[in-house]
Amino acid sequence: ATPAGGAGAPPDYAAIVAAADRTAEDRALDGGRRPAELLAFLQARPGMRVAEIGAAGGYMAELLARAVAPGGTVYAQNSHTMTTLAGPGWPSRLARPAMKGVVRVDRELEDPLPSEARGIDLVVLHAVYHDTVWLGTDRTRMNRALFEALAPGGALVVVDSSARAGSGTSDSYDLHRIDEAVVRQELQSAGFRLAATSDFLRNPSDTRDWSAAPLDAGERRGTSDRFALRFVKP
Repeated sequence: ATPAGGAGAPPDYAAIVAAADRTAEDRALDGGRRPAELLAFLQARPGMRVAEIGAAGGYMAELLARAVAPGGTVYAQNSHTMTTLAGPGWPSRLARPAMKGVVRVDRELEDPLPSEARGIDLVVLHAVYHDTVWLGTDRTRMNRALFEALAPGGALVVVDSSARAGSGTSDSYDLHRIDEAVVRQELQSAGFRLAATSDFLRNPSDTRDWSAAPLDAGERRGTSDRFALRFVKP
């Protein structure tokens, strides 16, 4: 699918990641998250209107803001629980110059976007789909709302840590992982079509029996096997 809304040519993703004004804290996460490859998979371009669901402290939202500038908009959504968990780092992030064009969205996951966020080009759920499970989200409602918010041909991208095949959603809280098959099934049931996958975050040696949560993973942070799925709205 091609980006909608008059998006420009792809920017230099490596240059975005290498920008001198990115924080040391963000740079420390880059090795495990491979942001240049991720931005390329997202096909983020200047002028796009993007929504990030579960922006947390804003690592991904800032990268998106840089990629869609000039002229783009990022609707960065957090639920009340997510805002609480993010703490003061989230408002501090929003004050950064690079966050120009980011719209803070405080809404619950079942109805995550404001009315003006319609006909958007891209929705991103980065390491958050598993969280929607243990948070008790009505994912049928959430996915329907995201489908309606996208323009025809718009994309929804999910990146998350892989659970053991056949485990369903049982590892969403203890291990902060989700079975890839569940994500595929739920989004296809909402009307999305799977358009692409990528292996840039795969790790075949991951035993998938340890917690991928940032505070739990320790030295293994950023090494979990992760799937990257790109869906489109027909």
